[in-house]
Amino acid sequence: MGILEVENLYYKYPDGTEALNGINFKAEKGEMVALLGPNGAGKSTLFLHFNGILKPYKGNVLVKGKPIKYNSKSLLEVRKTVGIVFQNSDDQLFAPTVKQDVAFGPLNLGLSKEEVEKRVKEALKAVGMEQFENKPPHHLSGGQKKRVAIAGILAMEPEVIVLDEPTAGLDPIGASHIMKLLYNLNKKGITIIISTHDVDLVPIYANKVYIMSEGQIIKEGEPKVVFNDSEIIRKANLRLPRVAHLIEILNREDNVPIKMGYTIGEVRRNLKKYFEGHCDIE
Repeated sequence: MGILEVENLYYKYPDGTEALNGINFKAEKGEMVALLGPNGAGKSTLFLHFNGILKPYKGNVLVKGKPIKYNSKSLLEVRKTVGIVFQNSDDQLFAPTVKQDVAFGPLNLGLSKEEVEKRVKEALKAVGMEQFENKPPHHLSGGQKKRVAIAGILAMEPEVIVLDEPTAGLDPIGASHIMKLLYNLNKKGITIIISTHDVDLVPIYANKVYIMSEGQIIKEGEPKVVFNDSEIIRKANLRLPRVAHLIEILNREDNVPIKMGYTIGEVRRNLKKYFEGHCDIE
């Protein structure tokens, strides 16, 4: 049983356009799952079902094995378990100060002032923003806003954090910092689910990958399994990770029969084995 599951889910937009068409998805407790797909594939729409923001017209979303019931009491319990960080942090940050923003969720749980203070401090420390608690969110950089948005969800103490394009709009260093933060949260036992266009990051961090196209899941599995199917990757208007693309070219155009690799470390080891068997290297 997964901590979050979707069974045969369908969703239509108000104009009748079918956005999700028979989605099946599962995240096990403690996994980091990446959802890849082009713009318009349905990734954000699917994510909004994970804690009941949207309601399917057919199918079920199960949290810890129980189908979501779309009443206020049930949804409150679901949102204690599953927190969503939106792609645009400005959609999530609205309070006058960082501290007040992070405190908003816990206060709505009816927690004591002392417990709220404790959670806010712990959440801001976890994302490295404890020195910014009295700063207005709109004065922060994009990466800092993303960290505060994550802190606001962390303060709810969820078991699952869902992030829509967490590295969008960030420079490479900022994106790396956010992914390392998510990796560390995942190592503490929080299930992390992200959507991303950055295929180079996925093999480094994710345990499982889903590929979406036109409202359907067209491939799923471990990163090595998914990225080994270059036809599916390109069908979804995606690309292989850069290092995997390099190996593909070496195999096809230069007759260098080394094993596929998806990270720099893997490719380095595979190249070293190949050249040690064919010539001396320094």
